[in-house]
Amino acid sequence: MKVHVENIGCFKNLVDCERLLYAIEQMGIEISFGKLHDSADIAIINTCGFINDAETGSIALITRYAALKREGTISQLWVMGCYGQKMGEKLATMIPEIDKVFGNFNWNEILVRIGLVDAIGVQRHITTPPHYAYLKISEGCSRPCAYCIKPVLNGPLRSVPMERLIEEVKWLVGQGVCELQLVAQNLTDYGLDLYGDKKIAELVERVADIPGVEWIRLHYAYPIGFPTRLLDVMRERSNVCKYLDMALQHCNAKILRLMRRSMSKESLATLLAKIRNSVPGIYLRTTLMVGFPGETDEMFEELCAFVKEQKFERMGVFCYSAQQGSYSHSNYVDTVPENVKVSRAFTLMDIQKEYYQSLNSSLVGRVQKVIVDCCQDGKYHCRTEHSTPMADPKIIVDSSRPLKSGSFQMVRITEAVGKDMRGVAL
Repeated sequence: MKVHVENIGCFKNLVDCERLLYAIEQMGIEISFGKLHDSADIAIINTCGFINDAETGSIALITRYAALKREGTISQLWVMGCYGQKMGEKLATMIPEIDKVFGNFNWNEILVRIGLVDAIGVQRHITTPPHYAYLKISEGCSRPCAYCIKPVLNGPLRSVPMERLIEEVKWLVGQGVCELQLVAQNLTDYGLDLYGDKKIAELVERVADIPGVEWIRLHYAYPIGFPTRLLDVMRERSNVCKYLDMALQHCNAKILRLMRRSMSKESLATLLAKIRNSVPGIYLRTTLMVGFPGETDEMFEELCAFVKEQKFERMGVFCYSAQQGSYSHSNYVDTVPENVKVSRAFTLMDIQKEYYQSLNSSLVGRVQKVIVDCCQDGKYHCRTEHSTPMADPKIIVDSSRPLKSGSFQMVRITEAVGKDMRGVAL
């Protein structure tokens, strides 16, 4: 038997895939991951249903595998993940080549169907470059954001016990991982459900104490009720990257209230100032949403001004899409035309591109510590602590000597090239 798995969506999905792959592999079954290059007895697609683009991508990928099944390249087509959770067996009615639909939390049934009945441990089949991995610290979310379907699909916050996470980190380090990306739908609420208090600062401290952990990077913090003790840990621990990924979505008070994220522009600015003052040199990554119901031209201009003022070192932009089952889908009218949403998104990213050029140009001539991700066409692709894999600016490095992937090097920045930079290894 051969089982093939392909993942679409977030890195939390990827962790599920890695656990699934490891468990199947331990049964002596041949596995493959990513794009299918030959044939398979069972193809499993881990889907995403967070926004319309993710749904469209999931359907396109499933449809491609349905064609492979009709051709005889695969025998069985199974679907798991958020879109499977959202659609259920209706998905198999839409695409009849699907043999079985699993949701987010019953995918362990996949293993039972294949023949494994033992519990899954912390081990995983790492699909990222071997020097970094994602550590999913919780499932679900208990925040009521109007646009978000995740609490409907994934349920309320369910933190992974700290001891299990520590065990998992030690196992990952034993496999050669030195860089950890902590991920959760709401990272900063970690521990509330288990311990009655936010324990993210304690968790990061304990992970930082594990020998072999060189870099820890934090993804998907939530601004309301931000646990400020985490800032002390980030400042004091040298292996906690000066990097924080925190989606703000907007700055206009009315839009934030409609989003059910009741903060003001002033309170957001105060929080951002506290973060920067508490952790000198920190890079902030945020995500913003344009085209939310009720967003006027004036509100959007206010958001543009906020972005120019705050100078986020890293930023992404989403266009609002009404997700069936979300609060906004049931209670608001999608008033902003799609072409206006797209135009606003491009406008914000044009502002960000200008800042990337300014920020990267200021680094020319400076020496930076980087991790080597890979070598392509004789050039080394590297990152500083201020860049997460795949999403953020990289440094393309020339070196007169071979550089090992996963190694840390000192590099002098020689040129800013749009979002990215060039450098020379010292």
